[in-house]
Amino acid sequence: MAYDEVLAERVRDHLATRPDVSERKMFGGLCFLVGGNMCVGVMAEDLMVRVGKDAYAEALARPHAREMDFTGRVARGIVYVGPAGFADEAGLETWVDRGVAFAASLPPK
Repeated sequence: MAYDEVLAERVRDHLATRPDVSERKMFGGLCFLVGGNMCVGVMAEDLMVRVGKDAYAEALARPHAREMDFTGRVARGIVYVGPAGFADEAGLETWVDRGVAFAASLPPK
């Protein structure tokens, strides 16, 4: 599965000041990790955001978010966000920051 290179570059730009960010191809797309923990990914034209189980219901209630069901089973704690949810930089920043906050709360790998 191909992923949106323009979206990946927008995410890279937003994370550029963090020294603990790495990238890895996962789930058929490109994932960004903070301290070795996945925070966001680009899957086709969608943004995948790891919000954690505690923030999952609230994240799903936001416009353009839906369950991540990559394998046919719902992955609690991770949401897909459709393109309208990050069309502007403020929307992208909000979602990426949510993923970074969760990943940074975990012990580094």
